[in-house]
Amino acid sequence: MPDIALGLAALGRPAYINLGREDALPAHRDVDAMRAACHAVLDAAYAAGVRRVDVARSYGRAEEFLARWLDERGHRDVRVSGKWGYEYVADWRPDAEVHEVKEHSLARFTRQWGETEALLGHHVELYQVHSLTGDSPLFGDVELLAALGALRDSGVRLGFSTSGPRQADTVRRALELELEGRRLFEAVQSTWNVLEPSAGAALAWAHETGAEVFVKEGLANGRLAVDPPAPIRELAEEHDVGPDAIALAAVRAQPWADVVLSGAVSAEQLHANLRACEVDLDPDEFDLAEDPAAYWATRAALPWA
Repeated sequence: MPDIALGLAALGRPAYINLGREDALPAHRDVDAMRAACHAVLDAAYAAGVRRVDVARSYGRAEEFLARWLDERGHRDVRVSGKWGYEYVADWRPDAEVHEVKEHSLARFTRQWGETEALLGHHVELYQVHSLTGDSPLFGDVELLAALGALRDSGVRLGFSTSGPRQADTVRRALELELEGRRLFEAVQSTWNVLEPSAGAALAWAHETGAEVFVKEGLANGRLAVDPPAPIRELAEEHDVGPDAIALAAVRAQPWADVVLSGAVSAEQLHANLRACEVDLDPDEFDLAEDPAAYWATRAALPWA
């Protein structure tokens, strides 16, 4: 069955787009409070057997929080996946007009890898291009691809995450990239949930060709936990778990899923998410798919809070 990983997107900064996050975090979200909240969830995850953590340069101070936690706890068996490409620009202001800015350039990769390496060093086993899309300049940037290849050759596995209604195209195109006769990327992290399953066939192909498949946003940024469709709500009642567990169990049921991310922001949310491991579903249990363009338009309209 897939591994569970804890994603820190909502724990490293005072605002994010996940629904159901507001009341689970401290009302006053200064750096110290968010660090404590992040460490509490990391502690709960480790105690529950979770050994994978996913982070990114743009997740506010999440890398810093994780590095301090690893140093203080002394854990050596935590597997960290990082991301580069977005930069956090909100300056810890929840009401900022812009929270992060994307740039897939050699300069940003070089700087952000240096920042990640300085904080997390040998803990990083996978470094991913953040939110790769088909129009990214990365595909035609020979110098950037060479720099990525050099990092790969140094022993750090490379991957990429995807977003948007054309994820499937990006997955196939990026996994076909080769340098010196070897596939450049060994892992992909894509959005898949019962409302947005359009990347499923491409992710199955990726898995079959040897890429490690991470699934993010299994709760549709909290939509499936806060306002679940009737079939999910009914099955949750039948199994005596929350709708979040059913939604994540649907992800875990996909035979191509290697790692499923939880975006929990409290120990209580994490434990509720982990109950997905108690529920066995068929891969085609639900027929709830939305039009991909409509789904991503809804996601883009979610407020940062």
